[in-house]
Amino acid sequence: MERSNTDFLHFNQRGSFKSFASSSAFKIKFYKREASCERALVDSSESFEFSVWLRLTELSDPSPACFDADLISPTLFSRKMFQIRKICCIGAGYVGGPTCSVIASMCPEIKVTVVDVNEARIKAWNSDTLPIYEPGLDEVVLSCRGRNLYFSTDIDSAIKEADLVFISVNTPTKTYGMGKGRAADLKFIEACARRIVEVSDGYKIVTEKSTVPVRAAESIRRIFDANTKPSLNLQVLSNPEFLAEGTAVKDLKEPDRVLIGGDETTEGQKAIQALCEVYEHWVPKSRIITTNTWSSELSKLAANAFLAQRISSINSISALCESTGADVEEVARAIGMDQRIGSKFLKASVGFGGSCFQKDVLNLVYLCEALNLPEVASYWQQVIDMNEYQRRRFACRIIDCLFNTVTGKKIALLGFSFKKDTGDTRESSSIYISKYLMDEGAKLHIYDPKVLKEQIIQDLSQPSISGDNPQRVSELVTVTSDPYEACKSAHALVICTEWDMFKDLDYEKIHHQMLKPAFIFDGRRVLDHLHPQLQSLGFQIETIGKKVTTRLPFTPSGGVPRITLNEPPNKKSKV
Repeated sequence: MERSNTDFLHFNQRGSFKSFASSSAFKIKFYKREASCERALVDSSESFEFSVWLRLTELSDPSPACFDADLISPTLFSRKMFQIRKICCIGAGYVGGPTCSVIASMCPEIKVTVVDVNEARIKAWNSDTLPIYEPGLDEVVLSCRGRNLYFSTDIDSAIKEADLVFISVNTPTKTYGMGKGRAADLKFIEACARRIVEVSDGYKIVTEKSTVPVRAAESIRRIFDANTKPSLNLQVLSNPEFLAEGTAVKDLKEPDRVLIGGDETTEGQKAIQALCEVYEHWVPKSRIITTNTWSSELSKLAANAFLAQRISSINSISALCESTGADVEEVARAIGMDQRIGSKFLKASVGFGGSCFQKDVLNLVYLCEALNLPEVASYWQQVIDMNEYQRRRFACRIIDCLFNTVTGKKIALLGFSFKKDTGDTRESSSIYISKYLMDEGAKLHIYDPKVLKEQIIQDLSQPSISGDNPQRVSELVTVTSDPYEACKSAHALVICTEWDMFKDLDYEKIHHQMLKPAFIFDGRRVLDHLHPQLQSLGFQIETIGKKVTTRLPFTPSGGVPRITLNEPPNKKSKV
């Protein structure tokens, strides 16, 4: 039924009374459902569930809003007046922390509380050293922490008082059972849903912020419906994040789009509008897209799959360039000037990493398999296979150049995060390059300006990386705090992350300290402008997608590396 622009109060048979905040006082004119009236609008259904919309008349003098409790005991809220004043975010990780910090910064009248079961992480958020590194994040947090931004381990209290609850917990790829290696593990999402419905009361909007498979919102809703109570009204929305680590603060403040999905019912649309009003504090309305829940969830998976696909596509061309003498950077520039293609995500490298790309593509593959779409599943699986191939190919190149053996040789590995300007190592290509070199017995000396030693050791000790011999990590890996120390007496220098500082190192000093011939393997194309200078110093340079030096590969008849390009890609995913 179409409504006028006049404000209405809504009574629903299944709910309970909920007060509302308003700067003006109103008098309610209530009419019984069966009575004929001019000013009350009545909706009914075959199941006899009904709701009454009441027109509000503003008073010149303050008086309380009231209703006849003998007629009906409903949920009371304004279709146009419901405003989000308190937000709870469950999960203080790479999504929840930055997202809610920016919301608090942009919406000073909204109280934002970020909660987590990890006490150490919450303590870090409340300290001068934040648990994650993002350019500009420190300033945002410090500007509103203690004012309208809070970090706490008191999860239940934050949920109870919130109007909106974000679910921003981890959804790793399953490592066991059905869907192993492909399907998303939703145990943390389910735990959040059960906790929310257990402690909540009144009207709340629950929004999935984590990357989830299609129809995850339906699972959350089923948990809510199975555990509902008369005083509870929960609406479920999908609001996926599209931020990129390293530019997260900028992406949040100046988003390309904000996507909000919800039910196509009156209450679902009302919840969508309430969340839209939060983002409209700083995001133009034209950039806020509203869809149904399923479209929102699939859009997130599809977006990451398309971006990963572009990286794998240009990496496949890089292999062809190395075999033909073409330069993948020149090829990327040429095709990127075609407006139909564009220039973004055409940077060849050792492969994509991060928490989302591989996980989301594998999730898409599993979804297609479950829906009996094997050709579609096979198509997207190739994106992952090409990424694995690029990593393995780069490791083989290192071994081949070092006279087909790296056993016992010191190799300096510069960069361990999956990209610059972040300390996140999830699915970093550095992990897999390290694995392949450790498989050959290389002694790795690793340096990264933002990744802690403990994190590097933990990543390399994962069963999928170290196999049945985690002890080999302590024997083969040394983490240093100085890039020059890492390169001292090394046979080769391998750049795995595109940190800007690597462009400014004293390579004359490094060459003097390294064993000869001294090799540089640039997996990120950060030293292209220095090639003439580096060659004059005596470096042998190998890079992605380009022949820099002419060489004859050393492949004696006595053996080949234990890593071969013909091996099937390792599809095990690190949690």
